[in-house]
Order: sequence, then structure tokens, then C-alpha cells
Amino acid sequence: MDKAKFKKEVLSYCLVILGSMLFAVGDVMFVNPYHLAPGGVYGLANVFNALWGWKISLAGICMDIPLLIIGTIVLGPRFGVKTIVSVILIPIFTFVLESTWGYKPVIYDGEFMSEATHTALSFMDGDVERYFMPDFFLNTVVSGIIYGVAIGVIFRAGATSGGSDIISMIVHKYTKISLGVLVLIVDSCISLTTLVIGNIRLPIYSIILIYIESKIIDLIVEGFTTYKTVFIVTDRIEEVKNFIINDLERGGTCFPGIGLYQGQERRMIYVTLDRTDLVKLKSCIRTLDPHAFVNVIESSEIMGLGFKALPQEGE
Repeated sequence: MDKAKFKKEVLSYCLVILGSMLFAVGDVMFVNPYHLAPGGVYGLANVFNALWGWKISLAGICMDIPLLIIGTIVLGPRFGVKTIVSVILIPIFTFVLESTWGYKPVIYDGEFMSEATHTALSFMDGDVERYFMPDFFLNTVVSGIIYGVAIGVIFRAGATSGGSDIISMIVHKYTKISLGVLVLIVDSCISLTTLVIGNIRLPIYSIILIYIESKIIDLIVEGFTTYKTVFIVTDRIEEVKNFIINDLERGGTCFPGIGLYQGQERRMIYVTLDRTDLVKLKSCIRTLDPHAFVNVIESSEIMGLGFKALPQEGE
């Protein structure tokens, strides 16, 4: 292994460690005290903890093992090694926090109380049950950000945090659907299990948490730059083409087409741009040909010359 590849591997494992630690922090210190279940095996582990007092770390790793075996077979041995590291580290970090911090909330509205009310939540402080006034919305937002950064960092390392993430990445491999969207679908179904705790607000806030998490995952995995794919039909095709090449310094494709209504031959430009260049292009077209037809499509992933590099074999 050359030096550059070795550094890349070391960085990826450091990202796995960081993401696993953040995941444990988000689960034990923010998600569990509010009895939320933002999908995955650790979402189910939180439900089991609320119902029967099971350790989150123990329940999580017991459910992760069969899914990990499937993920290693489908996604490859190298991917499986990093996932094994993540699956081992998350319950270790979770167990350490359970043993030291406990299940005390970080965010709450009001002091701890000695008696429960209909709006209070509780956690065990040793053998003593403590109560607090929850701030569901703020805690949900913070939890979603922490979870999203944690899982996004792990994904960027070429691994997964296990559980439903393995399912999401397997589907992503064959469909290329956004990882954030897949996490949203799979984990929303798991979040509905919080209904057994008996509070309708729990699955609602859990799904909001998952939505925030999915958006953060997409930002981490796909980057902050968004691209638009544009199809242009205009009578000023040469002027628009020159503007794209000379002013925007972008390439594109020009191909012939036939209009359905009049059967007239027209040429169409296909080009992919970032948001800033799209604004410039629309202004140019509006000046050159106000009657032009422009179709703008959201592009979730662009690979090739001038954009993200094509994946290497095995990635």
C-alpha cells in the first residue's frame, strides 16, 4: 500500500471512531432521555430500555450481529472491516456513557422535580427515579444534527453504523437513491414502535429527528454544493452555447430533436451547473430569447470531468 493510500485508510478509520463516539453521545445524552427512537437497532434498543430497562449497548450489539453478517457478504470484506469497527465501538462508547453519565438529559426546560406531572419525563439516577420538564423541539433538533453528523461521517469513511444503515446502503448500492432518503424511509417505520410506550408525540418527534438527520447526512456525504441539470430549447442556440463555454467556462452537450406540435427540427442543450452559474445562465437566456424553453432538474450526484471523481472499483 503506497503512502497516499495508507493515509487515506488511516483517515477513514479516524472518521469511523469520531462518528461512533458522536453516535453514542447523541443516543445516550439526547435521544434516550426523551424516549425517542430515531430508527435503527439503537432506536429499538431505546424502546426496550424504556419498557424493560435493558442496556442500550447490549440490546444494540445483539441486533447488529446478523445484519452485520449480511452487510459484509453483500457490500464486501473491506467495507465489512470498517463496519465491524463501528459496530464494536458504538456499543463500547454507549456502555461507557451509560455507566458514567447515565440517562440524564442535557436539554430540558425546568429544574428536576421530586414528583411527576402529566408533562414530565423521568430517568433512573442509580436507584432513584428523577423527573424533568422536557423541551422536545430543541432536543429533537440537536439530536438530529448530532445523529446526522455522526452517521454522515461514518458513511464518508466507507462504513456504516450498523443496523438499518446496512439496509439503506445495500439499497443505495443497487438503486442510487439518496442515502438520506433511504434512512428516512427505513427509520420512520422503526420509529412507530414508540407507540407502545403510550405517547403519541414520541413517534412524531422521532420522525422529525430522522428528517433533520437525513438532511445532515446528505450534506456530509454529498457536500454543500448543489448542482442543477438544465435542458434548453431556443432559437438562439449558438449565442447560448458560446455563453456557456466562454462566460461560464463549462461544457455541455448539444443534440437534435423534433418538436411534437409542429414537427420542426430543433437543437437542445444539455448542461450541468452549480447554483451560481444557473442564475447567470437564466439571466442570459432571458435577455437573448425570452421565449426559450428551459427545464431545470435537481441533480443529487454528478460524477465525471469537472465534478466528483468516478468511484474506483470496490467503492
